[in-house]
Amino acid sequence: MGIKIMPSLLSADFANLQSEIAAVGSADGIHVDVMDYRFVPNLTLGLPVVESLRKATDKLLDIHLMIDDPDRWAPSYAEAGAESVTFHVEASSAPVRLARELRARGARAGMALRPATPIEPYADLIGELDMILIMTVEPGFGGQKFLDLMLPKLRRTRELLDASGADIWLEVDGGISADTIARCAEAGADTFVAGSAVFGADDPDTMVSTLRSRAGG
Repeated sequence: MGIKIMPSLLSADFANLQSEIAAVGSADGIHVDVMDYRFVPNLTLGLPVVESLRKATDKLLDIHLMIDDPDRWAPSYAEAGAESVTFHVEASSAPVRLARELRARGARAGMALRPATPIEPYADLIGELDMILIMTVEPGFGGQKFLDLMLPKLRRTRELLDASGADIWLEVDGGISADTIARCAEAGADTFVAGSAVFGADDPDTMVSTLRSRAGG
């Protein structure tokens, strides 16, 4: 499946998003964190901004919904042209139905889990998904320290994905840097969200290449 690096706009300059995206030309996609100040204690970008981003770039848009009631709102992001839309299983009342709705609208369906949420209860849902996102910090804010205790969970998730035989990405988000990415890759992740490590670097695109190299890509 290959290594995929998704710089997170959460750490970018919100006043210059188009130029920030242009600064990471070698990235495999752009990660967009949508927060509603309810599911997480922060408020960020929403659907109108994603619609504008779709017009401004042809890069894959990797939408991460940290919101209440994703069953209602997630399909709109697929309709806006996002290639990947991830919802939190803790907030969804009907995750299978939602995953199918996202796929029907042409998007990859992703399911995210907070650090305290185990993967095992959702093993039977894997066939309905295109990606699982394991949070390695508590969702809501960038710049947090990576939680090493999530590495066993990454390994267990990789085992489940391999056993399914399906082409499902395993994404990791939270504290990903040149110092932590290799551990996540060794644990089985293939898709990496990095915010402050990329947009806080002197040369963001060089950092994308560094992360890819450290992950073995």
